[in-house]
Amino acid sequence: MDIRQLRHFIALAETLNFHRAAERLHMAQPPLSASIRRLEAQVGVPLFLRNRRGTELTPAGTAALEEARRAVFHGEQFAKVAQAASRGEAGLLRVGFVGSATYALMPRVLPRFRARYPGVQLVLGESTTARIVGMVENGDVDVGLVRFPIGRACKARVFPAERDVFVAALPAGHALARRRRLALSDLAAEPFVMYGAMEVPGLHAAALLACQQAGFIPDVHQEAVQVQTLISLVESGLGVALVPSVAARHVARNVVFKPLAGPGAQTAIGIALALPPGAQTSAAQRFADSVLEQPAD
Repeated sequence: MDIRQLRHFIALAETLNFHRAAERLHMAQPPLSASIRRLEAQVGVPLFLRNRRGTELTPAGTAALEEARRAVFHGEQFAKVAQAASRGEAGLLRVGFVGSATYALMPRVLPRFRARYPGVQLVLGESTTARIVGMVENGDVDVGLVRFPIGRACKARVFPAERDVFVAALPAGHALARRRRLALSDLAAEPFVMYGAMEVPGLHAAALLACQQAGFIPDVHQEAVQVQTLISLVESGLGVALVPSVAARHVARNVVFKPLAGPGAQTAIGIALALPPGAQTSAAQRFADSVLEQPAD
């Protein structure tokens, strides 16, 4: 039996009249009669009684009616879900993200994406840029929100989504904390909290490049992986750090953030969208469109 036959059965069961059921189904009466006979032959029991009073459901037909309605509903849902998934409007979407993507990009993108595509189930996982890029390349996640520059050659396709620059993070009691703006070279003699070279190669390289352009090599006293961890270590008095300016939107009680001027101050950093090297799912393309339509600056 198929969904079409079950629709025929339901229409006849609800009208108990072959002529009215055929009209509801927009078909002729003889094909409807033939369809019902085939259905009864397939299930092995009569579903209707035909007598002088007209057409009646048998006890077997009465018992089967609700199951037929459920089967038609689920069959229709199956088709709708499959079609929606092919359009990127349903299904599962696995997103890897770095912690600093939660400062501005994700709060802008996720509410809009969820409102547009409520049928897509998001599975979010936080990790480092290096790991997320590897997961995108291996198909372990569908899309990634990562820090750029990436810091290594990769097969993933990378598209800048949020551009940024460094600001200086200083303990609130630091001698330079009262200045409105700093030259990056003002930090040359300071102990630094730096991004780990292995875990965060892109930001590590960008921060080193900025310092070198300002004429010095930073004196690194401590390394960390996440931007928020660097800020916490600065707050603990372990040194100063270069962090994305978007991080300054989240207040830390004992840390001040100072814009930078001069050589090295405009080193380009930001958040990028990482997509698989081959074809991506329709839901991933919908998500990519939502990310990339945001202002990049």
